[in-house]
Amino acid sequence: MLPDRRRVSTSPDDDPPRLVLRRAALRQGYVDDEIAVLRRRGTWTSLQRGAYLVGDPALGRRARHLLVLQATLAGLRTSAVVSHASAAALHGLPLWNVPLNQVHVTRRPPARTDSDTRLRSHAARLPEEDVVHVGPVPVTSVARTVVDLARVLPFAPALSIADAALRHGGIAPEDLRRVLEAASGTRGTRAARRVVAAADGRSESVGESRSRAIMIQSGLPLPDLQVEVRDAGGVLVGRCDFGWSDHRVLGEFDGRVKYGRLLRPGQTPGDVVFEEKRREDALRDEGFGMVRWVWWDLDSPVAFTTRIADRLR
Repeated sequence: MLPDRRRVSTSPDDDPPRLVLRRAALRQGYVDDEIAVLRRRGTWTSLQRGAYLVGDPALGRRARHLLVLQATLAGLRTSAVVSHASAAALHGLPLWNVPLNQVHVTRRPPARTDSDTRLRSHAARLPEEDVVHVGPVPVTSVARTVVDLARVLPFAPALSIADAALRHGGIAPEDLRRVLEAASGTRGTRAARRVVAAADGRSESVGESRSRAIMIQSGLPLPDLQVEVRDAGGVLVGRCDFGWSDHRVLGEFDGRVKYGRLLRPGQTPGDVVFEEKRREDALRDEGFGMVRWVWWDLDSPVAFTTRIADRLR
């Protein structure tokens, strides 16, 4: 039996702790044989070498990565600033199609870029204004994180991150341009410039950002965002995600999250769908065509853009 007097904790607020570091457990009196017994019983489950979770909690990608980040930072021999995908996870930015298989940190020269299975260490100039703290952890600022990721990610996930940062991250387009200008001449700057130019804080979801990325890459006429339609008396009929006013066409990305937001107390999903149908009819009565799509339509970009192009014609 394990002595009841011992309790491993990674912070004063953990009760019981979710994360257990092996060296902390050894300091508090555990031995490796006891740790092995706890793991066999499922009392602790392995997170990575030298780090365990209490129980076997169901974790999303972000939550698991943040725990891996915490465990990895505790083992670093030299200080570093959390950056790239790991910084995005800390800042609460979207992580769609963002690899989370490594923890990312940045160190200033003369440090060198290095990588192993769990840790990617970048070497780069890092002005003080590009470093903030999330709790006690030094992390690249939201603007720096957006530009760093825009240099290395494909266009669509990079755009969804940039859009969300402008909408919720407390930054403005000029903040992105400042960081981009400072990165001039570094690898990936051209790709980042394209993302920064296209970023728009009016985009309300990853689905909307991904839709717009496909439109941009396909050469479709670009829509306005969050378009309001009013009747002849100026009364608001409805607001749509996308609008091509010259073509009298509106576009809507239908995501499950959106319908969850529309659900009022006492309503069923069927009530929301019925109200959406009435809203669409009212928009059509104002002389607008409507095209709607869902997430899996975006997996077939040619068919998706063809359908919109046909409606615009």
